[in-house]
Amino acid sequence: MLDRVLALVVDVKREERRALFWSFAYFFLILSAYYVLRPLRDNAGISGGTRALPWLFTATFFVMLAAAPLYGWLVARLPRKTLIPLVYHFFAANIVIFWLLLTFGIAQQIVYQVFFVWLTVFSVFTVPVFWSFLADLYRSDQGKRLYGFIAAGGSLGALAGPTVTRLLVEPLGPVNLFLLPALLIEIAILCAMRLGPTAAGFNQTPPAPPPIGGSAFEGFAAILKSSYLGGIAAWVLLLTVGNGILYLSQAELVSAATQDAVERTRIFATIEQWTGALQILLQLTLTGRFIKRFGTGLAAGFLPVVFALGYGALALAPVLGIVMAFQAAQRTANFAISNPAREILFTAAGREDKYKAKNVIDAALFRGGDMGTSWLFTLLHSKLALTVPMIAALTAPVMLGWAGLSFALGRMQEKRAKAQAESKSS
Repeated sequence: MLDRVLALVVDVKREERRALFWSFAYFFLILSAYYVLRPLRDNAGISGGTRALPWLFTATFFVMLAAAPLYGWLVARLPRKTLIPLVYHFFAANIVIFWLLLTFGIAQQIVYQVFFVWLTVFSVFTVPVFWSFLADLYRSDQGKRLYGFIAAGGSLGALAGPTVTRLLVEPLGPVNLFLLPALLIEIAILCAMRLGPTAAGFNQTPPAPPPIGGSAFEGFAAILKSSYLGGIAAWVLLLTVGNGILYLSQAELVSAATQDAVERTRIFATIEQWTGALQILLQLTLTGRFIKRFGTGLAAGFLPVVFALGYGALALAPVLGIVMAFQAAQRTANFAISNPAREILFTAAGREDKYKAKNVIDAALFRGGDMGTSWLFTLLHSKLALTVPMIAALTAPVMLGWAGLSFALGRMQEKRAKAQAESKSS
């Protein structure tokens, strides 16, 4: 019966089921924790005025610039079974510290600004650690079949998190919500440790892989040397442009609409709720079949097309309802279709690149793109007096170029995956 039910939503083999379910639960818990905190972060980001956002993005970039080599150093020296719980325990402890500082009213404005930066660092480390772990476990053919279902676990968490926030922010207050994500992260560690020895697609437990070794800075060099990794890095930078301009446009419109912290938190949580519901629907019914049928390139290119259409709509009607719908649509397209496709790109990379280069791309380069985009938006909006619809009109063609890059990367991934399969069979 379980096989028949699973066959409706995912093409999974019997020996893969255990790994699939632990992966699903692991991602659900991590994203639940993040999305409980995200509406609080978005409110914190505009509590001091939208002009502070570029400075917060700049601070985030420099923190990531320092943290990426540190993570690379840990990857080089620690086995996976030690590295993964260490990262998550660290962030869970941070959340408890934030709760204590805010509960006792210690430098609240500064704490909220630090929290804004911290949550971005949290998302950039914890989610890529998850996908790096999976890229190390699953083969390329397995990723195409199973990543959509696994991503649905994250989407379910992305729906559960803001739902909890929206329901409890008023009776409990924003500060007391901090303790729930800390608990969720600790449970996620248990799932990760059960997933580790389950080796996807095998009936026997393989030996644990040794530490990767090498230098903490090798991820930077690998991106510069490889056109494939460089292309993925460019894809992520263009993602930050699309995301950053939309986020700042949203902040302007929400800030103009209301100054009430609870109401703003509700608005951000509502966006997350709609996004989570749409993501789950697509991931359980479409993602795996879409990627398997049309390939990684078209799946990765789906998001840029949504961005181009969304910016076209925002150029014509710069109102809060449009930006909320646009935000929900692009986040759904990202996490339901294009993000699983981007993670599949890394299954065709070397084991060292799956941790070191991937971390540089998802951490330092991603946040560098955020910083650059935030200052670009400030230049266009505040200095050159361009309106939100004007900026949207300028951004739409860039998104179409991003779609072209997606198709090229998809072709490269197929060639590399084929070469890897032939190498293993020979």
